[in-house]
Amino acid sequence: MHAEELAKTIDHTLLLPDASRHDIERLCEQAAQFHFAAVCVLPHWVQLCARLLVDSDVKVCTVVGFPFGADGMRSKVVAAEEAVTHGADEIDVVMCVPAMLSGDFTYVRDELTGVVRAVRMAGVNNGRGLVLVKVIVETCYLSNKLMKMACRIVEDSGADFVKTSTGLGPEGATVHDVELLREALSERVAVKASGGVRTYGDVLRLINAGAARIGTSAGDQIMREFFAAQETG
Repeated sequence: MHAEELAKTIDHTLLLPDASRHDIERLCEQAAQFHFAAVCVLPHWVQLCARLLVDSDVKVCTVVGFPFGADGMRSKVVAAEEAVTHGADEIDVVMCVPAMLSGDFTYVRDELTGVVRAVRMAGVNNGRGLVLVKVIVETCYLSNKLMKMACRIVEDSGADFVKTSTGLGPEGATVHDVELLREALSERVAVKASGGVRTYGDVLRLINAGAARIGTSAGDQIMREFFAAQETG
């Protein structure tokens, strides 16, 4: 794998509530330096990141319904629309985990369909083109059967990715979960692995399992580890 290919799999992520403006500026500097796919930040920072990255090839991603997915349906739609208006190129929306675990699949589908439609329309209205939607299903709470059901629901909603985790649950991305998601999805929908991804080895295992995008707060360390391995290899 070339450095450019590795970098474009990474969403350089900072979703901590105590992150300062300086931390976000540093995140964007690192993302531009390594040409990551995106930065992933809380909605408060979208406008700042959009300004800082306007001349780079790095996208701005933000989260909706983070971290539990239990916001009201209308709240998620409005939050997603606002994020796109403020400069977001990608939306990572948390599926309503309580509804999913309760078997209310129609609600989950209708909510995600509403978010995807709102994002698509906001992208057109704001001249942003196609704004990607990634659905965080929080695999650590789901059985294999429910993960497969979640994949069908995401497919039906028109979203672009299934994302494993928020990173705040009891477990993050695993090879097993990524393989299961990849097998359950059509080629139209990609898999993003996130949560607990700290090393270049972690990234390779998850990519080999079928992930097309990696969410990690250690993107800069991973790239440095990659370059060090190239030098010694």
